[in-house]
Amino acid sequence: MTVDDVLVVGAGPTGLAIAAALSETGLRVAGLSAAPPTKPWQNTYGVWLDELPAPELRATLGYRWSDVVVRAGRRTIPLQREYGLFDNRQLQHYLLECCERHGVVWQNGIAAEVEHRVSHSLVTTRDRRTFAARLVVDASGHSPALLRRPAASQVARQAAYGIVGEFSAPPVQAGQMVLMDYRADHLTPEEQREPPTFLYAMDLGDGQFFVEETSLAHVPGVPLSTLERRLRRRLDAGGAAVRQVMHIERCLFPMNNPLPYLDQPVMGFGGAASMVHPPSGYMVGKALRYAPEVAQAIAQALGASGSTPLSAARAGWQTLWSPARVRRRQLYLFGLASLMRCDSATIQAFFEAFFHLPRHEWTGYLSDTLSTAELARTMLRLFVRVPGKVRRTLMAAAGAEHALLRRAAFGQA
Repeated sequence: MTVDDVLVVGAGPTGLAIAAALSETGLRVAGLSAAPPTKPWQNTYGVWLDELPAPELRATLGYRWSDVVVRAGRRTIPLQREYGLFDNRQLQHYLLECCERHGVVWQNGIAAEVEHRVSHSLVTTRDRRTFAARLVVDASGHSPALLRRPAASQVARQAAYGIVGEFSAPPVQAGQMVLMDYRADHLTPEEQREPPTFLYAMDLGDGQFFVEETSLAHVPGVPLSTLERRLRRRLDAGGAAVRQVMHIERCLFPMNNPLPYLDQPVMGFGGAASMVHPPSGYMVGKALRYAPEVAQAIAQALGASGSTPLSAARAGWQTLWSPARVRRRQLYLFGLASLMRCDSATIQAFFEAFFHLPRHEWTGYLSDTLSTAELARTMLRLFVRVPGKVRRTLMAAAGAEHALLRRAAFGQA
């Protein structure tokens, strides 16, 4: 039986990203995916252009906007930060071409179990085929095939219902992208006390727009039927009724899954490794940034004398989830828990204050580029700036979510 250096399980955006990065280090990489790696990706993936780790990745963007705004209360806040949507086919082709150039071979199959030997691991599929590798990287999604993680009792989910189509009037200004519009005048007072949702929208050109009603996070996830109803009411209230639908997008995924056990001999990446960024739900840009450093750590570990699946996985985990990143994640999860306590008016006041922080602070918060100390100072600065009602909500969250703050202080996962 052939023993590869690494077997990557999963061929979504994060699976291809880590497979490409690993293959570029010179390791012999194989892939295992439930569907062919060329199967089209259905959801849209956004990214701030300054987060792209390599200039050539700009060619994988289908759209980009410089006019990006947030609407909260009666304010329209220009962000002056470029935003893009990936062209899924271009990004997929870019990553697959890198994999092919470095000899990655993909097999179709669903990973069912893994067995660890001294020098390698064996992955068995549901149809009882076996693949061997010195390290297995599970990138199979939010419900991973092989990774173990602690049980979660309260999983917050981001939910979204979106339409690509033509409308009776432009739902956003020409050439504009709306990152979030939390205005809720079209809802009844009772509905405004329900979990708040926002509009995420953009002009795609040629009379087409993408509009999406989104719940940042809630336990349980806001039903997609509720989001569809709210989106259509929002559009009707703005005089932009749907005329033609080209594509429907439905999203529901966990925002606060526990980290996997970081002492297991399988490495994880993407949703399997709980890489969703708690403030936003974004992950693809983060995966593209982190993949090269994780790959280098794994390659170095596999190149060491006497390497084992455990030693290689440990090197990957220590790079992906360093103590500093674990600590920051707990702070981000506290921030997310705080926002889930907000009603419509409170969350609008929160984001109005958030986007008036110094630019490097709010961009660093959304991109996870602040140090732990900088992140803590940013959160404290925001606490001082927000109106009293928002401050009281944050104080209530601090009392209820003290375990998150304690884990952040001690760097516990």
